[in-house]
Amino acid sequence: MADRVLVAPDKFKGSLAATEVTARVAAGLARAGFRGEVVQLPVADGGDGTVDAAVSAGYRRVELEVRGPTGRPVTAAFALLDETAVIEAAQASGLSLLAPGQLAPLRASTWGVGELILAAIRMGAKRIVLAVGGVATTDGGAGLLEALGARLADASGNPLPPGGAALARLATLDLSGLRDLSGVEFQLASDVNNPLLGPAGAAAVYGPQKGAAPGDVKLLEAGLTTWADVAEAACGAAARD
Repeated sequence: MADRVLVAPDKFKGSLAATEVTARVAAGLARAGFRGEVVQLPVADGGDGTVDAAVSAGYRRVELEVRGPTGRPVTAAFALLDETAVIEAAQASGLSLLAPGQLAPLRASTWGVGELILAAIRMGAKRIVLAVGGVATTDGGAGLLEALGARLADASGNPLPPGGAALARLATLDLSGLRDLSGVEFQLASDVNNPLLGPAGAAAVYGPQKGAAPGDVKLLEAGLTTWADVAEAACGAAARD
């Protein structure tokens, strides 16, 4: 009979976080009479619970107040170990932060994720693992970039309001004020492989999960298309696919 059991679940979405599943399985084993070693190691897929998984693996939790998906302050956390930070976008811009009747698919922003990145860099992070799942936003990371110092403007030079729908009016992307990130390595943590645009893209596939009606999906697709055009021109590199 085994004398060592590894309990390593992801979250049970909509019911229990990975850390809670882990604890309950361990408790069930003990209640059933298992007397061996139980190793508890919750895991994550790049969505909700990624920070908790990192903390369970020995990282330190850092909490701060940031701008939530609809602009209201929220308390968010990231995980830090030496010079590596694990940042969970859902902590600042997550779908779970909004009640079902408060979803804002057209105007939800990733600004708070940028604030988490800035805080991690201030604390010495040189490597950032950015977990991108579970968000309420379809702004292509535009809000994140604005928090890092970029400026998005329409044809009249006016700053754009937050959210993916407003990106259809984007005319210029000014990166001159962007924080210098040359010494920071970024890695993305995700369990999907979608392009930005098209029938398998962000708006079409994930917009409805965030409250977008069919007409909203078209607006978000138009915004992301313009975002890709302007961002690729500003950066001199193609990234939409």
